Amino acid sequence: MAITEKPNFFVLSGGPGAGKTTLLRRLESMGELVVEESARAVIREAPAARGGEAFFRRIAQRDIADFDRLAAETRRVFFDRGLMDCYGADGVPPWPELEAAIRTRRYGETVFVFPPWREIYSTDAERIQDFAHAERVFGIVMGLLPRLGYRPLVVPIGTVEERARFVLSRAQVSTKARSSTKSPGSAIEPST
Repeated sequence: MAITEKPNFFVLSGGPGAGKTTLLRRLESMGELVVEESARAVIREAPAARGGEAFFRRIAQRDIADFDRLAAETRRVFFDRGLMDCYGADGVPPWPELEAAIRTRRYGETVFVFPPWREIYSTDAERIQDFAHAERVFGIVMGLLPRLGYRPLVVPIGTVEERARFVLSRAQVSTKARSSTKSPGSAIEPST
């Protein structure tokens, strides 16, 4: 099976409520290409189906479709979570198709990990986990990423502008630029 390496694909990861989506919105307003979090879309479609293998399979299918749909993109693309976030999520063992997808669809080596931040943490209709869950997920992500061949880089707590500067200064792509069909600042809806 062919491996697709996309050094221009950058994943924002970490526990819930740590500021990933807020930063994604800021990056989009600055002209960056962004991809929405698949989990929120899946929850909106079927709130009662949250959790379990079927839930994470639906998220992974969307993440695979987003990756494949953008495989020819040469601009930087920022993803609100990636395939690696489904690996072992909530104790669900990874299934063979997920393992194959993680092996053959490679985001940029650096994954930006957002630490738990109590002062901004809140719940909503789609985020029902408590702060302790956010702390656990952060620890799991930090341990998992190196096992999957990624380098976790913790995004310091700070204003959204400070975080944007931090991420953009470290999201450098060394590939040759080619023309893109996406307009600057395009938000890409998760695949359906």
